[in-house]
Amino acid sequence: MKSEETRKAMDRFVIKNAVVYDGTGAAAVKASVGVENGKITFISDSFTDNGVSTIEAENLVLTPGFIDVHSHSDFSIFHCPEAQSKLLQGVTTEVNGNCGFSATPILNDAKKQLEKEFVSNGIEKRWETKAQYDIALSGITRGLNLATLTGHGNIRASVMGYENRQPQDHDLNLMALSLKEQVAFGSRGMSTGLIYLPGAFSENREIIEIIKRSGLKDIVYTSHMRSEGDRVVESIEETLEVGRRTGIKIHISHLKTAGKRNWHKIREVVSTVRKANSAGLKVTCDRYPYSASQTSLDAVLSPWIYEGGDEAELKRLKNRQHIERLRDDLSPQISDVSYWDSVMVSSVKSEKNKYMEGKTIGELSRSKQEQPLDFTIALLIEEQLKVDAIYFSLSEDNLREILKLPNCMVGSDSSLKSLDSTGGGKPHPRGFGSFPRYIKKYVLDEALMPLEDGIRKMTLLPARTFNLPGRGIIKEGAYADLVVFSLEEIQDGATYESPHTPPSGIAYVFVNGEMAVKDGVFTGKRAGMIL
Repeated sequence: MKSEETRKAMDRFVIKNAVVYDGTGAAAVKASVGVENGKITFISDSFTDNGVSTIEAENLVLTPGFIDVHSHSDFSIFHCPEAQSKLLQGVTTEVNGNCGFSATPILNDAKKQLEKEFVSNGIEKRWETKAQYDIALSGITRGLNLATLTGHGNIRASVMGYENRQPQDHDLNLMALSLKEQVAFGSRGMSTGLIYLPGAFSENREIIEIIKRSGLKDIVYTSHMRSEGDRVVESIEETLEVGRRTGIKIHISHLKTAGKRNWHKIREVVSTVRKANSAGLKVTCDRYPYSASQTSLDAVLSPWIYEGGDEAELKRLKNRQHIERLRDDLSPQISDVSYWDSVMVSSVKSEKNKYMEGKTIGELSRSKQEQPLDFTIALLIEEQLKVDAIYFSLSEDNLREILKLPNCMVGSDSSLKSLDSTGGGKPHPRGFGSFPRYIKKYVLDEALMPLEDGIRKMTLLPARTFNLPGRGIIKEGAYADLVVFSLEEIQDGATYESPHTPPSGIAYVFVNGEMAVKDGVFTGKRAGMIL
């Protein structure tokens, strides 16, 4: 068959005899699902082969494509447009723009600070607005669908720079206008990263006022909260207050109780979220199915050190007076040897220090006979802050309690990655295995919830929360974002030691009706849309 004939044949096909979970939380049914021109055309328990192309799915599960609600591929999509690290997990749609950081707007002081994102991802074009960003995205074929939030950090930096000050009235008006413009061009809402700059400088009333002045109602507010450890309950209350004052949907990013001394707070954390839902607030959350987190190494320092951007941070790290202030701030951690043994370097910029990847700050500092904080500061200066770390500070039992929440979705908290491990450091395995791990370990083996509910949390619940109509569901007229997998074989393969390992058990992945994965291997087809 010629390639054009093959293409036309595959525009219309049927997945036969599958065990179908439609994404709504309903029990599975044995059925065949028809697809034509990227949409689902029928679901039938009595399909008769009439010569149309068919895919046999006997004893396999068919679900809507998984939606990764917490991604950071805003820039890396240009570096990894084939999106294999997510497609091979069954992910067909990403929601980017999380933690207060998005690809737009990029104006004024934000231009200088975010230039490194363009450079590190090899992007030649520059943009300022979402309309310009979408044009740049349209210039590449993408492996999966992309939706986005607007980072409050982008908005604040574009209007106020990286100064530690409260906004004036005209600042609030400009930030509200910026959010409104972003949403007009397809943004699903606004995210904050309240431990990062410039978000860390903002008070909750600023967030509330931006949303209220924008006049937007059908959006979602997501937050990497001000604290996920010592003040986690207070931070949840702060986040919920945004919902109470604005009436919009609230989504807590990667909900956790960080630090062993905070593990006992899980009951209050879960209770607070449940009570808010019972009181009528529209509250959801996400979590990656691992008991370790990942972010930049300088997250171990105090937030004031970041003020003014990277150059200012590096100057402070070289100043003795500021270092002494850090010692005072971090005195509990400085004396806690186990803390530094729980922080693992996952990636560095220089070849010279590549040997550090996969080793803890505790190990490295002992080998150099240096204090852990001194070693950390020296490494950050040497690497010009380009150091990522994995933090083994989370409770597995608490993870289970969070995953059991009825409105908790799966979010990888990862950007798209290359499967080639050469030069890629030791990134968190969540970027390669979150969704198969969730299904295998927590839904099937540990039975934290029925499979149909686990599927709902990865499909229709995110689609409704992030306003993705026609996604996350198997029904006539819906987009044919589909995953076919084996319940017996599905398994994540990525580990902290070998994170680039793809999962197993995913037979097929379809994006907008195009076969992106066959027998667990990327087909080369890129059919993702800009949502």
